[in-house]
Amino acid sequence: MPLILRSLTDIRSFTAQARAKSRSIGLVPTMGALHDGHLSLVKAAREECALSLTSIYVNPAQFAPTEDLDSYPRTWESDIEKLAATKCDAVFAPTNAVMYPDGFDAFVRVGGVSAPLEGAFRPHFFQGVTTVVAKLFNLCQPDIAYFGEKDYQQLQVVKKMVQDLNMNITVKGCPTIRDENGLALSSRNAYLDKAQYQKALTIARTMAMMKTRLAKGESIAAIESAAHQALLDSGFQKIDYAVIVDAQRLTPPDSATTERRILVAAHIGKTRLIDNIAA
Repeated sequence: MPLILRSLTDIRSFTAQARAKSRSIGLVPTMGALHDGHLSLVKAAREECALSLTSIYVNPAQFAPTEDLDSYPRTWESDIEKLAATKCDAVFAPTNAVMYPDGFDAFVRVGGVSAPLEGAFRPHFFQGVTTVVAKLFNLCQPDIAYFGEKDYQQLQVVKKMVQDLNMNITVKGCPTIRDENGLALSSRNAYLDKAQYQKALTIARTMAMMKTRLAKGESIAAIESAAHQALLDSGFQKIDYAVIVDAQRLTPPDSATTERRILVAAHIGKTRLIDNIAA
């Protein structure tokens, strides 16, 4: 079983012992409700670092009042069993009192890459993410931190924060893990009923269509319009975005673009799903 760390004393003792023995730490930040996507990150940490450390903390700062903080899946016992099977060394599971003590009033904000897409539709989100990740980096002192490419914009925002604040940490993006039907694994997939799940599979098919049409030289505006309609036709009630952007800046491609990314965010029932692929 992994070592369970909950207090500031616990995590500081863990990192101090690791440093004293010159043992590298690979951190996988999560909000729990672990699936094979998370576990692939843990496996990468185990392979590349002396110690694998997974954090489990449902971060209230990244949820708006109208979002699913209270109902977000919490599966502690199952999570620990999965981490034990993956041979994770330790789990940092702080309380709100540890992460946001009384009087807490210091936040980390990253501009630029955090503004479009998720930043436009969830303006509270990235400040909550960067603040908690900065705290986790400070407490856990990882050599490498592992994030899934499924949350592609989040990955870019965290990389920018590390770069701009001169943090001595390598942020590594790992491939999106999908189920046998192509749906990107997500803790929120648990909200989908059988009919909604079938409709959700349209996201991957729509992104593949966008990539194919882009390769044929069709206009980005026409492709994005077709993608919106395809998602609506399949049963999604609302499309936040289905776009082709510069992979680094997350803005419309221009003459300086060297890599492109397709990103989608859409609502089905009460569930908001996001996904992306390289274009």
